[in-house]
Amino acid sequence: MIFAQIPIGGGMNFTYVFGDEKTGEAAVVDPGHDVERILRQVQLLKAHLKYVFNTHSHGDHTAGNTKIKEKTKAKVVMHARAPLPKDIAVEDQDSLRVGRLVVKVIHTPGHTPDSICLLVDNKLFTGDTLFVGECGRTDLPGGSSEDMYHSLFGRILSLPDDIEVYPGHDYGERPCSTIGHERKTNYTLKNRTLEEFIQFMKNP
Repeated sequence: MIFAQIPIGGGMNFTYVFGDEKTGEAAVVDPGHDVERILRQVQLLKAHLKYVFNTHSHGDHTAGNTKIKEKTKAKVVMHARAPLPKDIAVEDQDSLRVGRLVVKVIHTPGHTPDSICLLVDNKLFTGDTLFVGECGRTDLPGGSSEDMYHSLFGRILSLPDDIEVYPGHDYGERPCSTIGHERKTNYTLKNRTLEEFIQFMKNP
């Protein structure tokens, strides 16, 4: 698989490029800043962009969409509830192909109503839903601790332990993790009832 994790901007953001090394088809995830740097990385990987995926609609994850689309003709993919221009609106469990790779969409509201994670082979791009050692905040407009609880415990933690976690920000002790490691060490994922989690998110 073609793959690159790119630190960008001043908010400790990560942008990702992944693709099929045989066909050269690739996609970028969350191009919030530094578009020229992202496109240079795509060029170095000898890939051509088919899609721009956004894990949610916040500007630090979407600001580069228009420029990348203009330069590459890649189609912008966001959840149907995202309040921004998109070429392809996706829902939970939808899938798209990038070359021979299958990109599975997992709707994970909580940080925003339109938040999604993307599962590609053994890599999970989690945006601002799950970080290394943390989870996304729920106190911004559209956030919901109840939704976050169901997204984390009902969806993300149902995945196998060996799935690799690639977050939207470099907030942890290392830039990536696994479901198993987060299950064991992430304090936000301790066993709690829904009511306990809602209270926890008010005073983490």
